Parts: sequence; C-alpha cells; structure tokens
Amino acid sequence: MSAVMITRKVTRKWEKLPGKNTFCCDGRVMMARQKGVFYLTLFLIIGTCSLFFAFECPYLAVHLSPAIPVFAVLLFVFVMAMLLRTSFSDPGVLPRALPEEANFIEMEIEAANGNVMAGQRPPPRIKNVQINNQIVKLKYCYTCKIFRPPRASHCSICDNCVDRFDHHCPWVGNCVGKRNYRYFYLFTLSLSLLTIYIFAFDIVHVVLRSVDSGFVNTIKETPGTVLEVLVCFFTLWSVVGLTGFHTYLISLNQTTNEDIKGSWSGKNRVQNPYSHKNFIKNCCEVLCGPTYPSVLDRRGLMLEDSSSPTPSDASAASTYKNGNPVSQTTKSSAPLIPNEHTPDEAKPGIGAGTQKSTSSPKEEKPPSPISPNAVAPAVIKESAH
Repeated sequence: MSAVMITRKVTRKWEKLPGKNTFCCDGRVMMARQKGVFYLTLFLIIGTCSLFFAFECPYLAVHLSPAIPVFAVLLFVFVMAMLLRTSFSDPGVLPRALPEEANFIEMEIEAANGNVMAGQRPPPRIKNVQINNQIVKLKYCYTCKIFRPPRASHCSICDNCVDRFDHHCPWVGNCVGKRNYRYFYLFTLSLSLLTIYIFAFDIVHVVLRSVDSGFVNTIKETPGTVLEVLVCFFTLWSVVGLTGFHTYLISLNQTTNEDIKGSWSGKNRVQNPYSHKNFIKNCCEVLCGPTYPSVLDRRGLMLEDSSSPTPSDASAASTYKNGNPVSQTTKSSAPLIPNEHTPDEAKPGIGAGTQKSTSSPKEEKPPSPISPNAVAPAVIKESAH
C-alpha cells in the first residue's frame, strides 16, 4: 500500500497561459518568442546614435549650437521609450475559452446548425452583429474556441487572438494590436524624425569640416560619419514610407490587416463602420482614445494541486490508535478490500482475527467479509427447526 500527499502550489497565471509568447520580470514583460530581429533593431538604433554622439555632437555643439546634441538625446530617449513600450506590452491578446465555455459554445453551434449529414461540409461558424447600421461578421476561432470580437484576428506566429489586430511586426518582436498600436505609430514617427535629424547633421558635419581640411581628408578623419550616412540613407526610405502608410490608415480608422484583406474596399457596398468620415476624428480616436486594460490578468494568482508519494506504514499506523479511528491527511491509493494481487501477509486470516478478539475483548473488530459457503449451514440448520 502507498499513500499520496496532495499539496497546493501558488503560481502566476502567466506561467500557464497558452500561446507562443515569452514572459519576463514575473509576467510584466510580454513578447513573442522570435526576438532576433528585435535585437537587430536595438543594435541599429543604439549603434547609430552612439556614433553620432561620439563624432558629430562635440563638433556641432561648438561650431553651431549646443542645442543640437540636447535635442538629439531627447529624441533618442523618446524613440527607445516607444519601442520598449510597444515590444514589452500586451497587444490585446484575448483569453481562450475554458473547457466548460468551449463545450457550451459547441452545444449552441450544434443546436443552431442542426444535424449535419455524413459526408457533408458543416456550415461556417459565423455570427452577424450590427455596428453603425453595418452588418459585421464574427468568425469562430478553432484554436481559442471563441467567437472573435470585431476587428480581431488570430496571429499565427504568437498563436493568440489579438483584439483590433493590425499586424505582427518582427522589428519590435511583438504583435501590434489594440493596446500598443498608438505606441507603435509614435515609434515609427519619432524614428523617422531621428533618422532625418542624424542624416542631415551628418551632411552638415562633413560640409563644415571639408571647408577647412578638404572633402577627402574629412572622410578619412571621420569614418564613423560615413557609416552613419550609409545606415541612415538605406533605412530612411523604409521608415518614412512605413510612417506615411500608417498615417494613411489612421486617417481612415483602418488596420493593416483590413487593408490587405480589402475588408472595407467598397466592394458590394460594404463601408467601414468604424470610420467617422473625418480625418481629425479618426486620428483622435486612434491616438488619443482611452488606454484599454489587459484582459489576461498575467500576474494573477492560481492554485495548482501537486501529489507526492509517501510511505504507507506511517499512514496505516495513524489510522487506528487505541481502537479509535484517527483522521488522515493523506489519500490511500491501495484498495481497501484484498484481492488476488494482495500479498498473503497482508490478507486478514480467520484464526488471527479470533485470537485477537479473545485476547482483547474490549477492542472492536471490524466486520470481515463472510463467504456464501459459511452462511449456507446456518440457514439449513435454522430451517430444520
């Protein structure tokens, strides 16, 4: 016989969350698992700005204005703050349905669709809701077992449903959704300004030095400036173009996912029900709207049961003490009734039970199972009378 000790362990909810995310700082930081491109982003921004602060800023502060490095530092700090805020935050991940909720939704779907004949394709799992006099379809997610809210979509990289899903950006190492889109846009906008700022003053720095020592000698004396110009030149077009594209989307109150799929392209007279038909109102809603709380409760506490085997001798000895039962805190995994797998030493014998009852008459003997063969003579004798 063996016993199992059941203990409860307190854990955080982020440790049991499904999906392909990584968590740091006790669940406060949430990112995607693929973070290689994010580290490249950090390297390019920090490396380029470090070269600018080391080579150009001392010269420009003396010959032009000391405000140039100060403004560069402020812009650099703002870019890093927006990048980390976008990368380390919850983009709006929706929790998956519990088993009871999933079963209830399945029952509702079966009741609505009826019985499907064998070999026939089941109807699509879609619900229709009305938003601003426009019919919007809610699609069912077979992974999360929920009907996704409007504008939500399932990210195949993070394996989560994200509310107001825009896209998954490998450069920030996270999805861009309802809770971090404004920070992503501010990151791209400030990074465009920083890139233009560094690129422009690199050119100014080369021109001012070329007046005194010539262009060729200036290039030889400042190799860091040449590297900065090359990095800024090739990244400027992509960053500025990305900022312009998202400015266009914000003016229409539209997401990248909706633009790629053509959800509100005007086909079949389908219009965007979320647009206010006004540039300023759309920008205010996206950039100045309320900050939505996370629905995951990543740092919430939950109890987890864990079992560990313990010796059965101590538990068996504590079961009866002086003929009185004692309450146990362990659960026995062995059967109470002996079977063919029980050793002979553990099986109770009739002679042993008789000797025990005669030696200590005050002790209560638990009833032993009586075989049908032992009961039959007593019944015959009683019927003879």
